[in-house]
Amino acid sequence: ALLAQAIEKSGLRPLDDVAISIDVAANQFFRNGSYTLRADATSDHPAQWIERLSDWCARYPVVLVEDPCAEVDHKHYAAFRSELHAARPGSRIVGDDLVVTNAARIEQAAQVGLIDAALIKPNQAGTVTEACAAFDACRTNSILPIVSARSGETEDIVIVHLAVGWQAPLLKVGSITRGERTAKWNEGIRIAEH
Repeated sequence: ALLAQAIEKSGLRPLDDVAISIDVAANQFFRNGSYTLRADATSDHPAQWIERLSDWCARYPVVLVEDPCAEVDHKHYAAFRSELHAARPGSRIVGDDLVVTNAARIEQAAQVGLIDAALIKPNQAGTVTEACAAFDACRTNSILPIVSARSGETEDIVIVHLAVGWQAPLLKVGSITRGERTAKWNEGIRIAEH
């Protein structure tokens, strides 16, 4: 709600000028078959969880939802994807924990209709070759590849060069709050100016 208000108060139009992307990271709070939010003191069964997420996406200008369900909860991953597409055409479900920068897992998730996009993290895959294979699996399966840094990494800027070299449509490096993120934003600006 605060983000949506900030967009409007800044004079920008939600969805047209600025949209929201949510990294749910549902693996972190999926326990014993339920999604438990300790701060809200709630524990949702998967169908309730999907309803909650769908409500957020309907009320606010959300266009990307990363890891909306636990990686083992394929049934509700697919159900939420269908609901989101019906409510907001053009929106995308992003796989991270589900696919872990692995070409075979990306192909499998695409074939059963779980994702529309996937994070590609070279330091998660272990090698640039494996990350490139995951990127290519996205392209082959009509999945939007999002080259991504990882939390807490160094100020190394190679990720920006990989994203540009691979012609990635999106790069995720986080907000400008710490040095390792700022370094990547600055390198992107330098490349764009060049």
